[in-house]
Amino acid sequence: MIRWRKGEVVAVRREWPGAMELDVTLPEGNCRALAYPPLVGRPEPGDTVLLNTTALAMGLGTGGYAMVVAVPDRLPEDPQGPGHLVKARYTPLQATVLGADEQDSPHHEILRDADSVDGMPVIVADLHSALPAILCGLYGSRPGARPRVAYVMLDGGALPGWFSMSAARLREIGWLCGVVTTGQSFGGDVEAVTVHTGLLAARHVLSADVAIVTQGPGNLGTGTRWGFSGVSAGEAVNAAAVLGGRPVAALRVSEGDLRERHIGVSHHSLTAYGRVALAPAQVVIPELPGAFGERVIAQAAELAPRHELVRVPVDGLEKILEDSPVKLSTMGRGLAQDLAGFLASAAAGRHAASLLA
Repeated sequence: MIRWRKGEVVAVRREWPGAMELDVTLPEGNCRALAYPPLVGRPEPGDTVLLNTTALAMGLGTGGYAMVVAVPDRLPEDPQGPGHLVKARYTPLQATVLGADEQDSPHHEILRDADSVDGMPVIVADLHSALPAILCGLYGSRPGARPRVAYVMLDGGALPGWFSMSAARLREIGWLCGVVTTGQSFGGDVEAVTVHTGLLAARHVLSADVAIVTQGPGNLGTGTRWGFSGVSAGEAVNAAAVLGGRPVAALRVSEGDLRERHIGVSHHSLTAYGRVALAPAQVVIPELPGAFGERVIAQAAELAPRHELVRVPVDGLEKILEDSPVKLSTMGRGLAQDLAGFLASAAAGRHAASLLA
C-alpha cells in the first residue's frame, strides 16, 4: 500500500506557507518531494528524509510527489498550545489542531448556537481549479469593490490545505480573507469539524461576504456514476441551504477533456446537483457561443426540476481570466486548452457578484 524510501535532501526548490518542494536523491535517482514543515519539521540540504513514494510511482498529476514522512535525525519540537481536534485521524500522521468550534477556541461562544449564515452567497464547485476562476469572475464584475471571500475546503481531495499554492497566493494578495479546512482536511486559517461549521466560521469568524466551497487539489474519480469525490458538491449545496445561505452551483464544463462523460456539462455536476443536492440552488449556465453552448444549455436542462437555472453572459470574462493572479490549470489543461471550463466557473463568480449588489 505504501512505497517507502529513504533519501537525502539535495536542495530546496521553492516554498510557500506550510509547504516546501525539495530535490531528494534516492538510490534509483533524483526525485521531487514535498514536505509540510508544520507536520515533519523543516528539511534542509544534507538531511536524511523518510519518504512515501507511492503517488510518484503511480505517475499522478496533482499529487505526483514523494511525500516527506519524517526527518528522522532531527525531529521537530513537540507542539505547544491548545487544540483537541484530531484530523487525518488514526493515520500515522494524525495531527491535533485547534478547531474554531471546539470548547477551547475563542470562537466557541460565537459558534455554539450559530445557526445561520445570514443569506451569504455560497458558491459550490466540483474541482479545486475552479477557485481562482470563480474569484476572477467575482472581482472582475465588481471593479473597485472588495467583498470578503472565504474558501471552505472539503476533504475529498488533498487533506493539507498547505498543498494548494493557489490558495496561498490568493490569501497573500487579499483575494481570500481566509481558508477554512473542514472534515479531515487541515492547515487552514480556521479549522472546523464539518462543512456546516466551516460555513458558519466563514461567516461569523472570518466575516465573509461570500464563501466558495470546493474540495482540495487532487480529486478522485473512478469512471462510475457515484464513485467520485465531487459528490460532496451536492452535499455542500444542502449545507448552505439548511444554514440559510444562497447556494450558487458552478457547473463543471469542458470542451477540451478527451473523456465523453466530461464533455459539455460533466456527469459529476449532473449527479452532484441533480441527485445528491436535495435543496434548490441557483445553477449558473454560462452563455457560451455556438453548438457547444447549446449543448451545455441542453445538458443543464435536466437540473431544472429541482434548481433555478440562471443564464449568465461571459462577455469580457476571457480577458479577466487572462489576468488571473495565479496560474489557471484544470486536469493539466490551461486557459487556452479549456477556455469553456474556466468561463463556466467565472460566470458563477459573476452571478455571485450580482447577488451582493
